[in-house]
Amino acid sequence: MLLLHYTGMNSAAAACDLLCSAQSGVSCHYLVDEDGGITQMVGEEARAWHAGASVWQGETDTNSRSIGIEIHNPGHGIGYRRFPAAQMQAVVALCQDILSRHDIAPRNVLAHSDVAPGRKIDPGELFDWPLLHAAGVGHWVPPAEADGRLLAGADLVRFQHLLRNYGYGIEATGEADEATRKVTDAFQRHFRPGLVNGVPDLSCLRTAERLVAAAA
Repeated sequence: MLLLHYTGMNSAAAACDLLCSAQSGVSCHYLVDEDGGITQMVGEEARAWHAGASVWQGETDTNSRSIGIEIHNPGHGIGYRRFPAAQMQAVVALCQDILSRHDIAPRNVLAHSDVAPGRKIDPGELFDWPLLHAAGVGHWVPPAEADGRLLAGADLVRFQHLLRNYGYGIEATGEADEATRKVTDAFQRHFRPGLVNGVPDLSCLRTAERLVAAAA
C-alpha cells in the first residue's frame, strides 16, 4: 500500500523534528515540503509508524505493508489550504518512483482517512487525486453529479457492500449508523470531494458503483 498523509503542523521543519523524535512514536518514509523538497525519513524496506489504528481489505496491520508519505499542509485545524503545484508535482514524481519498485495496485494508493475513517481526515478534500491518477498513480473516477436523495433500505445496503468490496472497513448493516457516517465521510474526501458531510446519498452510490466497476 502507498498511504498519503498531511502533516497538520505549522511547518515541514516542525514535522521533520517530530518524525525524527524517538519520543514521538511516529515516523514515515518520506516528507514532502510545500516547495517540492523531499526528505527520506525511513528506508522503504523498513516499517514506519505512520498509519496507527487502521483497516483496509480486512487487514489491520497497515504499517507493516505500506509506504507512508507525509505532505506538509497545516491541516484542517490550523489553516487547511490547497497543495501548491510544486508540491503536487513532487508528490506525483515520488509516487511514480515508488510504484516503479513496488507492485501496488491503484486501489491501494490511499488517503490516511481511507484506512482510519473517523479518526483521520487527511490529506483531505483539497488534495488533487485526479492529478495523481492522470499521471498513472492511484484510482479515480469522475464523481457522480450531486443528488440530495438520501440512501435507505436496499440502496444503503448496496452502498455499504460496494465500499466494503473496495476495501473500506464497514459492515453492510442497512443502517445509517455512526460507522457508516465515518466511512462515507472518508469516501467523500477522496472520491466525492465536492460535498463532504458523511451522509450517504445517491451521488455517493453512483460514484461508488463507477469506482468498483473501474477497479474490476
